[in-house]
Amino acid sequence: MKLASRTLALAFTFALTNLFAFAQAAPKPASDTVAAKPAADAASPKPAQDSAPGPRPNLDAFRTFYLKNATQANDANEIVSAIRNLVSPQDKVLLVPNQNAIVMRAPVEDFALVQKVIDDLDHPKKAYRLTYTITEMDGEKRVGTQHYSMDLVDGQQTNVKQGSQVPIATGTYIAGGANGVTPNDAVHTSYTYKDVGITFDATLASQANGARLLSNIEQTGVADAPAAGPMNPIIRNSSLKGAYLLSSGKPLVLGSLDVPGSTRHLVVEALLEPLP
Repeated sequence: MKLASRTLALAFTFALTNLFAFAQAAPKPASDTVAAKPAADAASPKPAQDSAPGPRPNLDAFRTFYLKNATQANDANEIVSAIRNLVSPQDKVLLVPNQNAIVMRAPVEDFALVQKVIDDLDHPKKAYRLTYTITEMDGEKRVGTQHYSMDLVDGQQTNVKQGSQVPIATGTYIAGGANGVTPNDAVHTSYTYKDVGITFDATLASQANGARLLSNIEQTGVADAPAAGPMNPIIRNSSLKGAYLLSSGKPLVLGSLDVPGSTRHLVVEALLEPLP
Protein backbone atom coordinates (compact mmCIF):
# COMPACT_ATOMS: atom_id res chain seq x y z
CA MET A 1 0.00 0.00 0.00
CA LYS A 2 2.78 2.45 0.82
CA LEU A 3 4.58 1.50 -2.42
CA ALA A 4 1.45 2.26 -4.49
CA SER A 5 0.97 5.63 -2.80
CA ARG A 6 4.62 6.61 -3.47
CA THR A 7 4.33 5.59 -7.16
CA LEU A 8 1.17 7.65 -7.58
CA ALA A 9 2.83 10.71 -6.01
CA LEU A 10 5.83 10.48 -8.36
CA ALA A 11 3.58 10.21 -11.40
CA PHE A 12 1.55 13.24 -10.32
CA THR A 13 4.70 15.28 -9.74
CA PHE A 14 6.12 14.36 -13.20
CA ALA A 15 2.85 15.36 -14.89
CA LEU A 16 2.82 18.78 -13.21
CA THR A 17 6.46 19.38 -14.19
CA ASN A 18 5.79 18.64 -17.87
CA LEU A 19 2.66 20.82 -17.90
CA PHE A 20 4.59 23.81 -16.46
CA ALA A 21 7.41 23.41 -19.00
CA PHE A 22 4.91 23.27 -21.90
CA ALA A 23 3.19 26.42 -20.69
CA GLN A 24 6.53 28.28 -20.57
CA ALA A 25 7.49 27.23 -24.13
CA ALA A 26 4.13 28.05 -25.78
CA PRO A 27 4.01 31.41 -27.77
CA LYS A 28 1.86 34.26 -26.59
CA PRO A 29 -1.36 35.01 -28.46
CA ALA A 30 -1.02 37.30 -31.51
CA SER A 31 -3.33 39.87 -29.91
CA ASP A 32 -0.93 40.23 -26.98
CA THR A 33 2.23 40.78 -29.08
CA VAL A 34 3.50 44.30 -29.91
CA ALA A 35 5.81 44.70 -32.92
CA ALA A 36 8.62 47.01 -31.86
CA LYS A 37 9.84 49.35 -34.63
CA PRO A 38 13.60 49.22 -35.00
CA ALA A 39 15.32 52.37 -33.83
CA ALA A 40 17.25 52.57 -37.07
CA ASP A 41 14.03 53.10 -39.07
CA ALA A 42 13.54 56.57 -37.61
CA ALA A 43 16.93 57.70 -38.89
CA SER A 44 16.77 55.94 -42.27
CA PRO A 45 16.94 58.25 -45.35
CA LYS A 46 13.88 59.12 -47.40
CA PRO A 47 13.23 57.27 -50.63
CA ALA A 48 15.16 58.54 -53.67
CA GLN A 49 12.04 59.97 -55.31
CA ASP A 50 11.45 62.30 -52.33
CA SER A 51 14.99 63.74 -52.24
CA ALA A 52 16.20 66.78 -54.20
CA PRO A 53 17.73 66.03 -57.64
CA GLY A 54 21.50 65.65 -57.47
CA PRO A 55 24.13 66.64 -60.06
CA ARG A 56 24.25 64.91 -63.41
CA PRO A 57 26.81 62.18 -63.93
CA ASN A 58 30.23 63.39 -65.13
CA LEU A 59 29.23 67.06 -64.70
CA ASP A 60 32.61 67.89 -63.17
CA ALA A 61 34.49 67.12 -66.39
CA PHE A 62 36.52 70.07 -67.71
CA ARG A 63 38.06 70.75 -71.10
CA THR A 64 39.73 73.68 -72.85
CA PHE A 65 39.25 74.19 -76.60
CA TYR A 66 41.74 76.49 -78.36
CA LEU A 67 40.62 78.52 -81.37
CA LYS A 68 43.12 78.69 -84.22
CA ASN A 69 41.60 81.14 -86.69
CA ALA A 70 38.95 83.16 -84.85
CA THR A 71 41.34 85.95 -83.85
CA GLN A 72 38.67 88.67 -83.69
CA ALA A 73 36.55 88.96 -80.53
CA ASN A 74 33.33 89.04 -82.55
CA ASP A 75 34.19 85.77 -84.33
CA ALA A 76 34.99 83.99 -81.05
CA ASN A 77 31.78 85.27 -79.44
CA GLU A 78 29.72 83.89 -82.32
CA ILE A 79 31.26 80.43 -81.86
CA VAL A 80 30.56 80.53 -78.11
CA SER A 81 26.97 81.59 -78.78
CA ALA A 82 26.47 78.66 -81.17
CA ILE A 83 27.84 76.21 -78.58
CA ARG A 84 25.60 77.53 -75.80
CA ASN A 85 22.52 77.14 -78.01
CA LEU A 86 23.34 73.50 -78.78
CA VAL A 87 24.35 72.09 -75.38
CA SER A 88 22.34 71.79 -72.17
CA PRO A 89 21.66 75.01 -70.20
CA GLN A 90 23.42 73.35 -67.25
CA ASP A 91 26.70 73.19 -69.18
CA LYS A 92 29.15 76.00 -68.40
CA VAL A 93 30.84 77.62 -71.41
CA LEU A 94 33.35 80.45 -70.91
CA LEU A 95 35.39 82.39 -73.47
CA VAL A 96 38.94 83.39 -72.45
CA PRO A 97 39.82 86.15 -74.98
CA ASN A 98 43.49 86.64 -74.07
CA GLN A 99 44.12 82.90 -74.60
CA ASN A 100 41.77 82.64 -77.59
CA ALA A 101 40.25 79.62 -75.88
CA ILE A 102 36.91 78.23 -74.71
CA VAL A 103 36.71 76.57 -71.27
CA MET A 104 33.84 74.16 -70.71
CA ARG A 105 32.41 72.26 -67.73
CA ALA A 106 29.96 69.60 -68.86
CA PRO A 107 29.38 65.85 -69.20
CA VAL A 108 32.11 64.13 -71.18
CA GLU A 109 29.67 63.09 -73.89
CA ASP A 110 29.03 66.77 -74.80
CA PHE A 111 32.67 67.42 -75.71
CA ALA A 112 32.47 65.62 -79.06
CA LEU A 113 29.62 67.89 -80.21
CA VAL A 114 31.50 71.01 -79.11
CA GLN A 115 34.64 69.91 -80.94
CA LYS A 116 32.66 69.37 -84.15
CA VAL A 117 31.08 72.83 -83.90
CA ILE A 118 34.53 74.41 -83.48
CA ASP A 119 35.96 72.43 -86.41
CA ASP A 120 33.08 73.58 -88.63
CA LEU A 121 33.19 77.27 -87.67
CA ASP A 122 36.83 78.02 -86.83
CA HIS A 123 38.07 78.30 -90.41
CA PRO A 124 40.79 80.65 -91.76
CA LYS A 125 39.31 83.73 -93.40
CA LYS A 126 39.74 84.33 -97.11
CA ALA A 127 42.21 87.01 -98.16
CA TYR A 128 42.02 89.25 -101.22
CA ARG A 129 43.94 91.98 -102.98
CA LEU A 130 41.78 94.95 -103.91
CA THR A 131 43.11 97.43 -106.45
CA TYR A 132 41.51 100.80 -107.05
CA THR A 133 42.34 102.43 -110.38
CA ILE A 134 41.63 106.13 -110.74
CA THR A 135 41.81 107.47 -114.27
CA GLU A 136 41.80 111.23 -114.78
CA MET A 137 39.94 112.24 -117.90
CA ASP A 138 39.74 115.62 -119.62
CA GLY A 139 36.66 115.23 -121.74
CA GLU A 140 37.39 112.04 -123.70
CA LYS A 141 41.15 112.32 -123.31
CA ARG A 142 42.97 110.29 -120.69
CA VAL A 143 45.26 112.53 -118.66
CA GLY A 144 46.73 110.08 -116.14
CA THR A 145 46.14 106.92 -114.14
CA GLN A 146 46.88 106.00 -110.53
CA HIS A 147 46.63 102.63 -108.80
CA TYR A 148 46.00 101.99 -105.10
CA SER A 149 46.24 98.40 -103.82
CA MET A 150 45.44 96.89 -100.44
CA ASP A 151 45.23 93.39 -98.98
CA LEU A 152 42.01 92.61 -97.16
CA VAL A 153 40.72 89.78 -94.98
CA ASP A 154 37.11 88.73 -95.15
CA GLY A 155 34.99 90.85 -92.78
CA GLN A 156 37.73 93.30 -91.72
CA GLN A 157 37.92 96.97 -92.61
CA THR A 158 41.02 98.35 -94.33
CA ASN A 159 42.01 101.98 -94.78
CA VAL A 160 44.46 103.57 -97.23
CA LYS A 161 45.27 107.24 -97.18
CA GLN A 162 47.54 109.38 -99.35
CA GLY A 163 47.96 113.13 -99.30
CA SER A 164 49.54 116.09 -97.55
CA GLN A 165 48.72 118.75 -94.98
CA VAL A 166 47.79 122.32 -95.88
CA PRO A 167 48.43 125.06 -93.30
CA ILE A 168 45.47 127.33 -92.53
CA ALA A 169 45.99 130.54 -90.53
CA THR A 170 43.79 130.76 -87.45
CA GLY A 171 45.03 134.06 -85.93
CA THR A 172 47.95 136.38 -85.18
CA TYR A 173 49.51 137.72 -82.02
CA ILE A 174 52.41 140.02 -81.04
CA ALA A 175 54.93 138.80 -78.53
CA GLY A 176 55.87 141.85 -76.47
CA GLY A 177 58.96 142.19 -74.27
CA ALA A 178 59.13 142.70 -70.53
CA ASN A 179 58.35 146.43 -70.93
CA GLY A 180 55.36 145.94 -73.15
CA VAL A 181 54.88 145.94 -76.92
CA THR A 182 57.48 147.82 -78.96
CA PRO A 183 57.54 148.56 -82.71
CA ASN A 184 60.27 145.98 -83.20
CA ASP A 185 58.23 143.09 -81.76
CA ALA A 186 57.48 140.37 -84.32
CA VAL A 187 53.97 139.42 -85.38
CA HIS A 188 53.32 135.68 -85.03
CA THR A 189 50.67 133.71 -86.89
CA SER A 190 49.12 130.52 -85.55
CA TYR A 191 48.10 127.73 -87.90
CA THR A 192 46.04 124.62 -88.05
CA TYR A 193 46.63 121.92 -90.64
CA LYS A 194 44.09 120.30 -92.93
CA ASP A 195 44.67 116.90 -94.52
CA VAL A 196 44.15 116.87 -98.27
CA GLY A 197 44.45 113.93 -100.62
CA ILE A 198 42.53 110.71 -101.13
CA THR A 199 41.26 108.14 -98.62
CA PHE A 200 39.93 104.63 -99.22
CA ASP A 201 37.85 102.65 -96.72
CA ALA A 202 36.99 99.13 -97.81
CA THR A 203 35.32 96.09 -96.21
CA LEU A 204 34.85 92.76 -97.98
CA ALA A 205 32.35 89.98 -97.32
CA SER A 206 33.03 86.73 -99.22
CA GLN A 207 30.38 85.31 -101.52
CA ALA A 208 30.22 82.40 -103.95
CA ASN A 209 32.36 83.71 -106.84
CA GLY A 210 33.64 86.94 -105.38
CA ALA A 211 32.86 89.34 -102.58
CA ARG A 212 30.55 92.13 -101.55
CA LEU A 213 32.48 95.40 -101.23
CA LEU A 214 31.53 98.25 -98.91
CA SER A 215 33.59 101.14 -100.24
CA ASN A 216 34.01 104.76 -99.28
CA ILE A 217 36.35 107.01 -101.29
CA GLU A 218 36.95 110.61 -100.26
CA GLN A 219 39.11 113.10 -102.07
CA THR A 220 39.99 116.56 -100.78
CA GLY A 221 42.09 119.23 -102.44
CA VAL A 222 42.88 122.93 -102.52
CA ALA A 223 40.97 125.09 -104.97
CA ASP A 224 43.00 126.90 -107.62
CA ALA A 225 41.92 130.36 -106.47
CA PRO A 226 42.20 131.08 -102.73
CA ALA A 227 39.32 132.81 -100.99
CA ALA A 228 41.25 135.55 -99.19
CA GLY A 229 44.93 135.14 -99.88
CA PRO A 230 47.27 132.15 -99.81
CA MET A 231 46.85 131.61 -96.06
CA ASN A 232 43.09 130.95 -96.37
CA PRO A 233 42.67 128.29 -99.07
CA ILE A 234 39.40 126.79 -100.15
CA ILE A 235 39.27 123.05 -99.48
CA ARG A 236 37.17 121.04 -101.92
CA ASN A 237 35.81 117.58 -101.07
CA SER A 238 34.37 114.78 -103.19
CA SER A 239 33.22 111.34 -102.08
CA LEU A 240 32.01 108.10 -103.61
CA LYS A 241 30.33 105.63 -101.27
CA GLY A 242 28.36 102.46 -101.90
CA ALA A 243 28.03 98.66 -101.85
CA TYR A 244 29.18 96.65 -104.85
CA LEU A 245 29.34 92.99 -105.88
CA LEU A 246 32.76 92.12 -107.29
CA SER A 247 33.68 89.02 -109.27
CA SER A 248 37.25 87.74 -108.96
CA GLY A 249 39.48 88.97 -111.77
CA LYS A 250 36.87 91.28 -113.36
CA PRO A 251 37.26 95.08 -112.95
CA LEU A 252 34.14 97.02 -112.06
CA VAL A 253 33.56 100.74 -112.56
CA LEU A 254 32.36 102.13 -109.22
CA GLY A 255 31.60 105.65 -110.43
CA SER A 256 33.00 108.98 -111.52
CA LEU A 257 34.05 112.12 -109.65
CA ASP A 258 34.04 115.55 -111.30
CA VAL A 259 36.89 117.95 -110.63
CA PRO A 260 35.25 121.29 -109.70
CA GLY A 261 36.21 124.28 -111.82
CA SER A 262 37.46 122.22 -114.77
CA THR A 263 36.37 119.89 -117.53
CA ARG A 264 38.15 116.96 -115.91
CA HIS A 265 36.66 114.00 -114.04
CA LEU A 266 37.96 110.90 -112.30
CA VAL A 267 36.79 107.40 -113.22
CA VAL A 268 37.10 104.88 -110.34
CA GLU A 269 37.45 101.14 -110.97
CA ALA A 270 37.95 98.23 -108.53
CA LEU A 271 39.59 94.85 -109.21
CA LEU A 272 39.37 91.91 -106.82
CA GLU A 273 41.95 89.09 -106.77
CA PRO A 274 42.03 86.20 -104.27
CA LEU A 275 45.28 85.65 -102.40
CA PRO A 276 46.66 82.13 -101.87
